[in-house]
This record gives sequence, C-alpha cells and structure tokens, in this order.
Amino acid sequence: MKKKKNPLRLLITAAILITAAVILVQSFCIKNFRVVQPSLLYTSAQPKGMDYNRLLYKYHIATIINLRSPAEHREQNWYNEEITWVRSNGVKYVDMPLDKNVNDPAHFPDANMQQQFLAIMANKENLPVLVHDGSGKGRVAMLAAVWLAKNRQQPLEQLLADAVETKHGQLTEQEINFIRGLFR
Repeated sequence: MKKKKNPLRLLITAAILITAAVILVQSFCIKNFRVVQPSLLYTSAQPKGMDYNRLLYKYHIATIINLRSPAEHREQNWYNEEITWVRSNGVKYVDMPLDKNVNDPAHFPDANMQQQFLAIMANKENLPVLVHDGSGKGRVAMLAAVWLAKNRQQPLEQLLADAVETKHGQLTEQEINFIRGLFR
C-alpha cells in the first residue's frame, strides 16, 4: 500500500530549499559589484568573508583600492580582515580616502588623486583593479568616471549613463558637474 504524500510537508520542504538557495546566493554576491571593463576595472561596496576569494579566483583582482577614510574604519573589523587577506594572497592594496558626503567637494577625486589612480590603472602589473567604499555607489562612480573619461574617450552622455549604472542611482548636480569637468 502506497503512502499518501502530505502536501504541507512538500510545501515546507520546498520553502526550506528555496530559503537555503537564496541564502547561498546572497553569501556569494558582492554588494553593488559592477564590471566597468572586464579584466581591468571593477567596483563594489565593501567586500566581506568569501567575497575576497571570489574576487581573486573569478576576477583575478591584483589590486584593491579602498576609498574609505580612516574615520570610517577605526573600530571596524573589515579593515583588518581586508589587510590580512591581501597580504596573504599577494594582492596590492591602496588606501585613497575620499569623503563620503556627496555635497562635500572632498567627495570628488582631486587632480592628484586622479593622477594617482590613472597611474595605477596604466601599470599592467596592477590589473585588474577593484575600487570599493562602504556602499559601492557615489565615490567609486566618480573615480570610475575619471578612468572612463581619460581612457575610453566616450561621449559625455555615455559617461553619465555609466556613472548612473555604477552608482546604482541618479547623479546629483555636483556629480554631473564633476563629470562634465573631466572633459575640459
């Protein structure tokens, strides 16, 4: 005699499997990760845990650029985790702090920072590069725009669209003006 299948039991099993799959996918998903140019430039929010191994083995990241200021990581363990990981894996690490307040001019990379970033990107030994901050939005979008403006020589409209995609949201007037200024 065959047992009847309990629909409630099947529903609960399916819910557990779906929840486990969602958790697994989220644990291997780097927040606000974006491929700006394959094998050259990537942007993201702060990586954590297994994100670092994914960056190394899937994307072959050779250099990580951190845009967060010391004030943003004084009492945070992520900085120690990141420094330990890069040292253990032979990845170069560059601190290039930018103010996170979009209304503050320090939010935008100045001429010296732009030159430093372009020099890092020009050295093939540094590639590919991951640029991150806490959210993977404003600051990384502005630094990526610098590289895109100087190397891909896109029209302004395309550069603004790329910045919106990297920021994962609309640009402020100050950000638009900064990007326009890259063409002068």
